[in-house]
Amino acid sequence: MATATFRFYEELNDFLPAARRRREFSVACARDATAKHMIEALGVPHTEVELILVNGESVGFERLLRDEDRVAVYPKFEALDVTPLLRVRERPLRSLRFIADAHLGGLARLLRMAGFDTLYDNGWRDGDIAEIAARENRIVLTRDRELLKLRRITHGCYVHALRPPLQLREIMARLDLARSARPFSLCLLCNAPLQPIDKAAVADQLPPSVRDSQQQFTTCSICHRVYWQGSHWRRMQQCVADAQAPCPAPRATGDPS
Repeated sequence: MATATFRFYEELNDFLPAARRRREFSVACARDATAKHMIEALGVPHTEVELILVNGESVGFERLLRDEDRVAVYPKFEALDVTPLLRVRERPLRSLRFIADAHLGGLARLLRMAGFDTLYDNGWRDGDIAEIAARENRIVLTRDRELLKLRRITHGCYVHALRPPLQLREIMARLDLARSARPFSLCLLCNAPLQPIDKAAVADQLPPSVRDSQQQFTTCSICHRVYWQGSHWRRMQQCVADAQAPCPAPRATGDPS
């Protein structure tokens, strides 16, 4: 049986027991264990990993671990382009289409509000989410680390925050989405693109105060819901602006990782 030494960096430590965070530790590996098998056995979903170095060499998830291997595991790099080193996936980790699990309906609605194609159905099981994500190349959003360990899921984000506005801000910052946001371009219910519509065509659907004060409207071609720039729109606009603001820098600690 081989014994390998592991070191996880940055937010990957959140998945580890306290005794193993931000330090090297050695573990016994099962016979013919791969890097992916051991990383997930230690509690870290493979979708959270961007770079693996074994004895200083970039490797893929399929690398068989040998006795005395030294394994360094990294999340997404925010300030350093490591694209030439990446070996863990055949295609880029990040894309701009999402699928949220049953517990993240609020986040799904906010992502749609910001203009990001996001699928959500609270009746979907884990297998359904994995199948759709694989078929449509979507990033899975979840607070269930076991879901992210499913083999078919290659792109995913574990959501740390508990409240939807903070979840939106976390995802926007982590995936650098601010420049890609197209607020109020998708239906909040159907995820379908909104289209401009003449006021006269929807006048009979509008409250009198809206008919008197608003001139521009959009509608969803699926559910036919009508949107306008009222007080609710302004509150949503502020929510998107807050999510696009830079996150506060973390306080310094004794260990930068």
